[in-house]
Amino acid sequence: MSNLYQSALAELGTVFDKLNDADVDKACSMIAAAKKIVVFGGGRERLQIMGFAMRLCHMGLAVAVEGDMTTPPVGKGDLFIVTCGPGEISTALALMGVAKDAGAKILFITAQPKGRGAAYADFVLLLPAQTMADDQGEKKSSTLPMGSLFEGALFVLFEVMILKLIKQMAIKPEAMRANHTNLE
Repeated sequence: MSNLYQSALAELGTVFDKLNDADVDKACSMIAAAKKIVVFGGGRERLQIMGFAMRLCHMGLAVAVEGDMTTPPVGKGDLFIVTCGPGEISTALALMGVAKDAGAKILFITAQPKGRGAAYADFVLLLPAQTMADDQGEKKSSTLPMGSLFEGALFVLFEVMILKLIKQMAIKPEAMRANHTNLE
């Protein structure tokens, strides 16, 4: 294996060495308790959270990706999950304000818990990985460019959360497969 692959994998490992698993469990409990779930992420984080939404759909949960024409309104009993590694982007802040005003709970996944987005959240899940907020100069710690370490860590985090939710909610693999699209 090339040194670059090993470096990238080692960096991902250090992220999960620092992750608080009890916080992941709390985030999973919020998901399991929600009537409806809407997810949001910008840029490449959006790609990761869309994959997470797909798996939640396979589990039979009521989930939508913000921005799709079929996204339902959120309100009391619902959960808005936002990933924003740098801690704030204008779109996330605006949408979190709308969700909060409507009475939805907000799960905020970030590497920058002191960013303005955390103030809107009912719970902040810290994913301690380099993002574009700290990828230059002396702060740069990752071999991977820009926010790639955070984005890669999101994929792994979301897959583990699905495993935890499957167990917590006693979801059968057959049920998930039955919810997979047949239009491929």
